[in-house]
Amino acid sequence: MAGFRDRAGRSLDLRVLPQPAVVVVIGLGDDPFTVEAGIGERPSTGPKPNPSLVASLSPGPARVRGRNVECVEMCLSPVAAYTLLGVSPHELRGSVVGLEDLWGRQERQLRERVAAATAWQERFLLVGEFLARRAARGASMTPEVAGVWDTIMARGGRVRVDDLAASCGWSRKRLWSRFSAQIGLTPKRAAMLVRFDRAARALRAGGNAADVALAHGFADQSHLHRDVLAFAGCTPAALAGL
Repeated sequence: MAGFRDRAGRSLDLRVLPQPAVVVVIGLGDDPFTVEAGIGERPSTGPKPNPSLVASLSPGPARVRGRNVECVEMCLSPVAAYTLLGVSPHELRGSVVGLEDLWGRQERQLRERVAAATAWQERFLLVGEFLARRAARGASMTPEVAGVWDTIMARGGRVRVDDLAASCGWSRKRLWSRFSAQIGLTPKRAAMLVRFDRAARALRAGGNAADVALAHGFADQSHLHRDVLAFAGCTPAALAGL
């Protein structure tokens, strides 16, 4: 959980890369965010302003714009999101939705209480207590699916779907179906996203593309180039400069 406040009064215009997390933003300012979907997402009728929003596991980048930004941001694993949001990440279908659409009046009440708090620590405490109450009564993801997700994360996406299925005693077809229905991505796509995320972090930290490809399980530099282009919409060199 992190808090952001624009002290300089500048407009926010941020390119956001896909990551293996469901991002929840509670907007506290007077102006809403506008999110433009990136490549690979379903067509939309146009940018939709949201005071608070949920960005699900996405197949492509997005651009976030706003003015006088003040917000609390949380990055949730899809396992936690399944319990806390009240819907599975699959139902969000890789899109960005208003948090009020999921939490209704509770979202408005929480946003008002957090905005009225004067210190960030108090704000974090209010959000944490709210999430704890939702977790206590929320549904849990199937243990086998949650375990497979944890394995994909722990191994940096360097996994085989057959091995994942064997680890939970399921057939490949059953794992594919159950995992996709609860996570919102196939096991293979989830592994690709996790591997891309690790590689993207390494590239932005100054890593050489060839070394990054070798370290993170890509067949070669061309393989890295194809995945970065698919997820980020740019080349590894351009990604390194973001």
